[in-house]
Parts: sequence; C-alpha cells; structure tokens
Amino acid sequence: MARHVGFLVYPGFVLLDLSGPLEAFLNASHLSSSDYRLTVTSLEGGLVRSACGLPVLTEALQSTVFDTFIVVGAPVPLEGERAAELAASIRDISLSSRRTASVCTGAFLLAASGLLDGRVATTHWYYAPLLQARHPALRVDGDRMWTEDGGIWTSAGMSAGIDMSLAMIEQDLGKEVALSVARMLVVYYRRPGGQYQFSSLLDFDPGSDRIRTTLSFIREHLRDNLSVERLAEVANLSVRQFGRAFASSTGMTPARAVERLRVEAARPQVEDGRQTFEEIARLTGFIDAGRMSQSFLRVVGRTPQELRRSARRGEALRRLV
Repeated sequence: MARHVGFLVYPGFVLLDLSGPLEAFLNASHLSSSDYRLTVTSLEGGLVRSACGLPVLTEALQSTVFDTFIVVGAPVPLEGERAAELAASIRDISLSSRRTASVCTGAFLLAASGLLDGRVATTHWYYAPLLQARHPALRVDGDRMWTEDGGIWTSAGMSAGIDMSLAMIEQDLGKEVALSVARMLVVYYRRPGGQYQFSSLLDFDPGSDRIRTTLSFIREHLRDNLSVERLAEVANLSVRQFGRAFASSTGMTPARAVERLRVEAARPQVEDGRQTFEEIARLTGFIDAGRMSQSFLRVVGRTPQELRRSARRGEALRRLV
C-alpha cells in the first residue's frame, strides 16, 4: 500500500524546501518495494510561484487523507490573513495524518495552527528567537537539524528538510533504504537531529541589549571560565532570568552558545594547520584537544583532524591547478 505524502506550498515558498524532501521520498520509492505517492498542494490549486520565480503546479488542498503532510517554508515567516487560512487547513489535515511536518519557516504555520503547543520544535537558527517570542506555548530548539515530538516533525532550513525526510524514510522502510537514498542524493547519511545547525554566532546580533552585551563578553573572554553564573552577572540578571532571556533571544542555552563561539573561533586555526590542536584548545577556551574534538563533532559534525585533512587536500588541489 502506497504511503501518501502531501506537500503544502503557497506563493513565495522556498523551492528547495519542497524539492529536497520530494526527491528523497521519490528515490525511496525507486529503491524499495514500497511506494510513496507524492502530491503537491496549495489552498486553491493551480500554479504557485516560488520565491525564485519558478511556478509549480499544485492540487487544491481538500479533505485528502495523507500519511505524511509537510508544510514548506518561505524566505520570511508568513503572516496575516493568508497565514491564518493556511494554519486552519493544516490543523484540519493533521487530524487524519500520521505525521505532520514543516521545513524551515513552515514551523511558524504549524505553531499558528496550535500543533506545536507544549512541544519541542525547531526552525532555521536565524528565526528561532522570533518563533519562540511569537509562540511561548512551545519550546524552540534553534540548534537542531530536525525535531520529532509526538508525531509532529520540524526541521531547520533548506537541506535540513532532506535530513528530516531521510529520518522518516528510515522509520518507514529501515536504515538500508534510507542509506541508499542518501547515496543517490549524494548527501550525508545522515546528519542526526541533534547535530547543531551551522550558523555564525560571531556575527549574531540579538534584539536584547543585555544578551548583546553578554555575547560580546563571551567573544572577548573565550579562554576564561564562562559559567552561567558569571554570564548572568554580566547581563545583570539572576541566573534564572538570564537563562530564559538568553534562550528567548538566541534559541539556545548559554552553554551551547559558548561552545559554538569557541568552535567558530577555533575552526580557522584548525584549518590553517600551523598550530597543534592542544595549542588551539588552550587559546579558545577548551580544556584540552579531546574536549575540543567532542565539541567540533557536536557543532559541525566533523573532528578537527578531519577538517585539517580536508583543508590540506584543498590546498594541494589549488597548487595543481
């Protein structure tokens, strides 16, 4: 029996948010004895123009029963009457769907529908603080590639929709099929949901002056002991108030932010190759090279050794050209 996967698009949607997951499920059908039936929908049906200008032919969203229903994202979160219409339709369709999901800013529509209330969700790291501020009834994890909570799946931006789809395919058809799909798509199998999104906190500018001051302090004192108690003092808040304010502004805990900033500061030195890993660890606040390696795995999914080897191979190829 075919599993029916529906995709919901609307004017200005991100094409990769649709095409990436769609190709993953299509390849799963080609590589297994099971089958996915794929339908791209919109509220009215017909041609819907994406953010890049390419139109996509859709079917009108009706009372169709989907096994999996995926809401794609847009370059900026949708607002207003159109968003309310979509949210109502999403809520209705989800009642008969085994899984409801979103890619990137599609999470804002799931949140508006009420489906994310009381759940953990993710979206693109840049919009995580805004999602949390608009919808305090959910808990936003702005670090994760994708999150599943009670049959509701949410993913970060663009390519993370493929990671989420591979996880769904693994759930349906097993690891070997998901691995084969990843190979066909020439993507990693598979960045786990808990792997951090790659983003630059070095340039991040939150809306809160207190959190902005704290981030500046972290950047300038990476070698110091940056406990949550010390950072709360910098922000002139209690530890509890600080933890909440920091998560609301950045979409992550203070400890995760410190780790990421240290990794971002250490990475250019790792790839440069002129210092030992122990030296770099000391300069950027890690206890030792082993702890630094663990942090690199969590943040970028690769060890310092792997990054250094890749940098050296790239430099060797440039010399040959």
